[in-house]
Amino acid sequence: MNGDRVTRTGLAITAGGLLVAAAPLLAQMATADRVRLDGWWPTKPAGTVEDYVGPRECVRCHESRASQLTTAMARTAQRAVDSPVLQSGAPLEFSAGRYAFAIARDGDRRLYSATDGQETASVHLSWALGAGTVGQTYLFERNGSLQEARASFYASVNRLDFTPNRRLDSPRSLEEAMARPVGRAEARRCFACHTTASSTSSGFDLARALPGVTCEACHGPGRRHVHAMERKAPAADRAIMNPAQLDAADSVDFCGACHATFWDVKLANERGLAALRSQPHRLQSSRCWQEGDDRLTCVACHDPHKKLVRDASTYDANCLSCHPASGAAPTASRQRSAGRACPTATTNCTSCHMPKYDVPEMHYAFTDHLIRIVRPSDAASRTP
Repeated sequence: MNGDRVTRTGLAITAGGLLVAAAPLLAQMATADRVRLDGWWPTKPAGTVEDYVGPRECVRCHESRASQLTTAMARTAQRAVDSPVLQSGAPLEFSAGRYAFAIARDGDRRLYSATDGQETASVHLSWALGAGTVGQTYLFERNGSLQEARASFYASVNRLDFTPNRRLDSPRSLEEAMARPVGRAEARRCFACHTTASSTSSGFDLARALPGVTCEACHGPGRRHVHAMERKAPAADRAIMNPAQLDAADSVDFCGACHATFWDVKLANERGLAALRSQPHRLQSSRCWQEGDDRLTCVACHDPHKKLVRDASTYDANCLSCHPASGAAPTASRQRSAGRACPTATTNCTSCHMPKYDVPEMHYAFTDHLIRIVRPSDAASRTP
């Protein structure tokens, strides 16, 4: 395992499933290994479709969590007909070379078309992946195969452009220019992170999937918990997973099931912007993490039940709870000292210590979750 992860005693599991005794080490793991273990973990195909009760059943008792249904996570997959991005009557269009692409309303459905100026191919869209806050990618079924459209929507430019990493400068046919086939294994991985209950112990079934990342995508199938609560069973709380009880390493890996853990990125050999977009990987690569402060988790700053806050000043209190201003005492003395606050400023901390980097093909600047002092050369190059 990686020597720079040395902080506390634990066990590490390799991608091959071999249990390896480790010296002091954060127990970080690849998601492929996590889902092989007993118990619930996000993206794990567990239970039956009937074991999932849906978010409306959950909020009957957990009213304070109903705000989760308004988050981007809850809208990260929608049936194409339900996508607000595609509700407008005006068609979305873009051209590249001799090909032109468009998405328009067709009665109650959404029609995706591509043309080379001589021939035109059209198909009704089935799924919209992404809430549309940054972008949205579309899928459809053709000849019994799931296909990914080469045209995606981007909010910052309010138009279509090539789907990330799907640009073709010289397609061999109109069909290839229009879309690419998505294999079943890839579709299973995609929808595991964009829907709830698309994969169960019975297999992969999009017809029964619940759109978006809702309660049971993180807490696991809820039927046993609901029945236990109705009976007022003493062990009702143990019939559902509560991620809030996870330790720091497990908590960050939990989010990393979809956002990519440290070892997911390492084993995939991702670098540069591809690695930067994995917030758990970058967080777990930070010096703060290496020093073993267990306050440093994804949910320390982001409440998964509430909409993402994008204003940098909102996070100042989180930064200053670990890095007190000069003369102030740490708010949690039992934790390791994280050092004093930045002498330059104590506002908008993340704008300097977690800079944004442009991903041109996505028309968006992503926040780098590698917490650090950014050197002038790094800031000038704008590369991670």
